[in-house]
Amino acid sequence: MADLDNKEQTEHDQKEDMEDVEDIEEEETSEDVDSKARQLTVQMMQNPRILAALQERLDGLVGNPSGYLESLPKIVKRRVNALKNLQVKCAHIEAKFYEEVHELQRKYAALYQPLFDKRSDIVNAIFEPTEEECKWQGDEEEELSVNPDEMKEKAKVEEEKKDEEKEAPKGIPDFWLTVFKNVDLLSDMVQEHDEPIIKHLTDLKVKFSDVGQPMSFTLEFSFEPNEYFTNELLTKTYKMRSEPDESDPFSFDGPEIMGCTGCPIDWMKGKNVTMKTIKKKQKHKGRGTVRTVTKTVPTDSFFNFFSPPEVPENGDLDEDSEAILAADFEIGHFLHERIIPRAVLYFTGEAIEDDDDDYDEEGEEADDEEGEEEADEENDPDYDPKKDPTPPSECKQQ
Repeated sequence: MADLDNKEQTEHDQKEDMEDVEDIEEEETSEDVDSKARQLTVQMMQNPRILAALQERLDGLVGNPSGYLESLPKIVKRRVNALKNLQVKCAHIEAKFYEEVHELQRKYAALYQPLFDKRSDIVNAIFEPTEEECKWQGDEEEELSVNPDEMKEKAKVEEEKKDEEKEAPKGIPDFWLTVFKNVDLLSDMVQEHDEPIIKHLTDLKVKFSDVGQPMSFTLEFSFEPNEYFTNELLTKTYKMRSEPDESDPFSFDGPEIMGCTGCPIDWMKGKNVTMKTIKKKQKHKGRGTVRTVTKTVPTDSFFNFFSPPEVPENGDLDEDSEAILAADFEIGHFLHERIIPRAVLYFTGEAIEDDDDDYDEEGEEADDEEGEEEADEENDPDYDPKKDPTPPSECKQQ
């Protein structure tokens, strides 16, 4: 009987030991599963296809509601609507702000104009600036950096050059043509056959609409008498609007150009550079005779700028017309905001260098961000360059 009790006790102890072992094995198995899951996750995140799929999924979420707004109680949604109504009122106030900015532009344009008129007089040899007006700080610094012997030699060369020149150039030759050719946005428009005409451009002004009139500005191109057309003035007017769209008030971001009108150009016979003549040979189907047909067709020219597409009352335009108008609006705005106020700096190229510096700064910021990303990858203990799907910069296709 005692032997039987001992046997039962032994079996009971062995069973408890087995349960302990099973518990331990279960715990070890759970750890193994977690470890394998982590390894699998790392491998998946290093797979370019999976990363691309995840990125595509994330891109699809951009701009979409997160679901949070839909989950809000009705009373909270009502308050959000109240905020949106306040935002509409803000847009209307902002529109009034830009209307007053337009009034200020008109006011200060009148103060700028005497200076721009004098600029025109100097360019066109109507006024010769005094020695005092011609002094520039940069020239003085350059003279200080040159030793006396070099200065004497330089002065001697200049005197000899003056003696040799029978007729000194008047004003500043090709001022506006140089400005146009220095600016990519404009140089793309200027064709070789346009250049002789633009040489006759004497001034470029902007005029704003009168008080109480709809918001607009007009670009005025003044030309000296020439053999190409009889116009002394070519104009381009841009109509603007500074009010939120009732159907989409939150899109308002300041005044927008709604349309533009050019002017007719009275070309001399055979001088219209916006058209070209082509000759085609046609064969008669029955008789087999060949005749030459002359046709006049449009061609690229800067002066197409004065014949923009007309905007229908319903506002419907084909894609080509929309693209032309979009570029036209950009050019008109650029002439108004940058070229006319700072013409001399585009003539010398200094304004272009400033623009390039702005682009360089943006590029440097992008490079810095890229460098930070590379540094993060190097500091990542799980980062394996062999599994990086992104090729080195020197291997990327140009």
